[in-house]
Amino acid sequence: MTFVTPISRRSILKAGAASATLLAAPAVLTRPGFGQSSGTVNVFTWGDYVQPNMISKFEKDTGIKLNLSTYGSNDEATQKLKASGGKGFDVIFPSVTNIANYQDGDQFLLQPIDEEKAKVGNVIQSMYRDSIQLGAVQNGKRVAIPFNWGTEAITYDASVFDDATDADVSYGMLWDPRAANKAAFRQKSVLIGTGLYLDAMGELQSNRMLDVYKSEEDMRRVFDKIAAFIVEHKQNFGAFWNNATEALNAFQQSGAVVGQTWDSTGLLLNRDNEKLKYRMPKEGGMTWMDSMAIPSGAENLEQAYAFVNAMLDPAMAGIMSANTGYNSCVDGAAQHAGETYAKQFQEVYTSENLANLWWWQADAPFFAAGQQEYAERITNAS
Repeated sequence: MTFVTPISRRSILKAGAASATLLAAPAVLTRPGFGQSSGTVNVFTWGDYVQPNMISKFEKDTGIKLNLSTYGSNDEATQKLKASGGKGFDVIFPSVTNIANYQDGDQFLLQPIDEEKAKVGNVIQSMYRDSIQLGAVQNGKRVAIPFNWGTEAITYDASVFDDATDADVSYGMLWDPRAANKAAFRQKSVLIGTGLYLDAMGELQSNRMLDVYKSEEDMRRVFDKIAAFIVEHKQNFGAFWNNATEALNAFQQSGAVVGQTWDSTGLLLNRDNEKLKYRMPKEGGMTWMDSMAIPSGAENLEQAYAFVNAMLDPAMAGIMSANTGYNSCVDGAAQHAGETYAKQFQEVYTSENLANLWWWQADAPFFAAGQQEYAERITNAS
């Protein structure tokens, strides 16, 4: 099989019609409640979240210099913040379900959000509310503001799977004989997708994969069976990926014909090659929410809130969606995301499959280590 060379990175759902107040005019030196708007902000984020057109808009609008550092996985982000004791960055973008890992012994690495300074009213209110149960609270206080959400589902070559309608798309396509040596996936998340497939087929009792969060015993019972199934079908292994660049390369360089991918991967591939389609599987698209948080050791606090509020502006949030294909948590952002984004959203999402999404849950204490153990079992079988 091919291992893609690492380079960089991943109720709702309705973008409301109301647009929030836009950012104040550029080059102002002070703002009510925010003090000086000049200075520097150090941002640590996923590789594709804050792109040059967003940086230039932010710097022009605020006069603040943005220093950008990027990562490719939640593990990389948490490890770096633990190593620095919560210092070195002013804003970070953790997955909401990963917030529990931003703690090193008794030290909490994220600070509570000041909801008087952050324009949290710009966030779609159902998402702001539901993010609490997904993990946005640490030590009893909110530390994360929803930023964007997206899905991990199936990207496939319609010329290979020429009999597949949208209603037929399934995680089981990864294990179809037509995908021999040509299936791409991330080891950690293929456990969930394949589990949803086996559950739907009646071959696994997992409470639609929620049992893996119930207890370590249940997690092992479920993952044992899934990992065994995956290893039995290892002839389909084509490329493993762990970030957005690797996932794109799996199709563009390694010849994958089907993969479990993030939406950004599938939608960007489709923009270049219409035979590559990204669709929700009938078992349910796996859904994540990423957030903005302020590390405990942030040194440029006023600039951090200015940056957070810039990202919560509907126009800026729309640019993010247009850049990446990810869906913003900001109310009204979709109105600024352009025709391509709107067209692809309508092609991929329906009221039925939005109601059937599978949300990653807040990490249980045993889950991350257990998931990694089984991911290594899959990798070692290749």
